[in-house]
Amino acid sequence: MAQGDRTRGRVLSTTPVKSAVRTAELLDYLARNDGPHSLTELQQQLGYPKSSLHVLLRTLVDLGWLETDITGTLYRIGMRALLVGTSYIDTDEVVRLSREILDWVAEETTETVHLARLDGFDVVYLATRASTHYLRPFSRVGRRLPAYATSLGKALLATRTDEEVRQLLPDSLDALTPNTLPDAGALLADLARTRERGYSIDHEENTIGLMCFGVAVPYREPPRDAISCSVPVARMNTEREQQIPRILLEARARLTEGSQRLRRTV
Repeated sequence: MAQGDRTRGRVLSTTPVKSAVRTAELLDYLARNDGPHSLTELQQQLGYPKSSLHVLLRTLVDLGWLETDITGTLYRIGMRALLVGTSYIDTDEVVRLSREILDWVAEETTETVHLARLDGFDVVYLATRASTHYLRPFSRVGRRLPAYATSLGKALLATRTDEEVRQLLPDSLDALTPNTLPDAGALLADLARTRERGYSIDHEENTIGLMCFGVAVPYREPPRDAISCSVPVARMNTEREQQIPRILLEARARLTEGSQRLRRTV
């Protein structure tokens, strides 16, 4: 591949090393798809020669990046990947700066709060605060969802131009629920409304029964990080629809002020 080629939603700035790309794509596939997976399945999905794929798998097992079942023929992500992922969270400046604000939003709303980052076509959860209510959404650090179907992703996409959004999107928008926006045109119209409001809304677009609000956090330009608040529809009312965005906008203002102070001191 030449300079500027894409792989899994990323633009490569240099000519890539084939073995490194294969290793990264293999780990990425295993991280995205619940396992375990056989050699034959992985070869069919990734298209690598079976002999070289087998050597790669055994090497990653020996290094702790992958694990096998008792037969040694089925593969899944290993402990080394967890350790590296944990290190990413522990050393990330945005996660560190956001901790107190996420706690504050969770306390003010009593609902589930997320911090996520745009990664290619998706958003990846970096931190969560669980709701204090019995009825609450499932959430975990490392969860990956399509940007177009989440309030987090739409808040970030709204900071881009329509042309930039079109370049980021996959060829088709897979429906996670009947409420998922059906195409790029509908998404762009929704992003226009997001820009006018200053925050995004997910109307049960990735999970039925769950409504979410999101705001982008401008630590970078363009922003890559966003925070959201998720509320079961059963607890939603007009007052909550006004209260939660107000709290999120205040959180964004506090985070922005804090990051500006930090930049002035370094």
